[in-house]
Amino acid sequence: MAALQERFAVKRAELVPLGLLAAAMIAGGMLSPHFWDLRYLLDSTSLHVETGLLVIGMTFVIALGQIDLSAASNLALVSCATAKLLQMGVHPAVGICIGIGLGTMLGIVNGLLVAYANLPSFLVTLGTLALYRGIAQALMGAASVKFPESLCGIDRWYLPGGIVPVPFAVFVVLAAAFGVALAKTTFGRRVIAIGANSTASEYSAIKVNRIVLSVFALSGLMAGIAGVMMDSRLGVARYDHARGLELEVITATVLGGTSIYGGKATMTGSFLALLLMAAVHVSLGLANVKTEIQLTIIGAVLVLTLAIGGVFSGAKAGGLAGRAE
Repeated sequence: MAALQERFAVKRAELVPLGLLAAAMIAGGMLSPHFWDLRYLLDSTSLHVETGLLVIGMTFVIALGQIDLSAASNLALVSCATAKLLQMGVHPAVGICIGIGLGTMLGIVNGLLVAYANLPSFLVTLGTLALYRGIAQALMGAASVKFPESLCGIDRWYLPGGIVPVPFAVFVVLAAAFGVALAKTTFGRRVIAIGANSTASEYSAIKVNRIVLSVFALSGLMAGIAGVMMDSRLGVARYDHARGLELEVITATVLGGTSIYGGKATMTGSFLALLLMAAVHVSLGLANVKTEIQLTIIGAVLVLTLAIGGVFSGAKAGGLAGRAE
């Protein structure tokens, strides 16, 4: 019965981003008739794939009851390091693999400090947020490095048929794969269990530290892939790539139904929330809303989402206390 109730709660959480996505789509269609063009929608969504990749990793991290504030800085450092390596003449395949490996290693650094040094993930990743961005700035200065022309324009690469952009296809495949891993595998169930109660998980012979390390490594891997994709999409690498993107990533993850307290997550909800964020950006862009105002709206959405989640959590806790009495 408890399992069925939990499953229903997850499905219900997915209805929130789905409903908001429908509302955003209707609003976008009212702002411009071009909004409903499938090619335009997919092209617009592919511009947010880097955010989506970070959301995949963040879903696991927050489900674990942790946070990773350094994901966007990790992305920027990978972006700069990869571009520098290719500029030095390293073979593109080797440079890209090193870049993605670097992102994974940066995630592992976070995981080691959280899991084995017993430091709070908020403080660890707040520190590495500045550290990774600072290393990227030291590496690049105020300059930008061009990405090889043959590797640029990934957002203009399409699957056969010329409709679905390659970045969006990559995101869908990874979201589906890790969604199955979260919901159907032993690893995913252990992530949820640790997020719900890490002490009980330890007594259940779950290797908590190993899972924590693996999840932060996954977050780093997603940041690494996103960093390489951003290089290709923008054609240049700069230390300030993805600055402030943490806000959107956390917003999409929480809005998608992943509990900020851990122990509950849905990749489907995170996927829908990412589509919602993309639709909001496109709609606001069509309405000529300035970027600064867009960030304000996104911040308001995050605060509102957390407030609603806090109210429901408080109501649930109160109900349990009442029954206990």
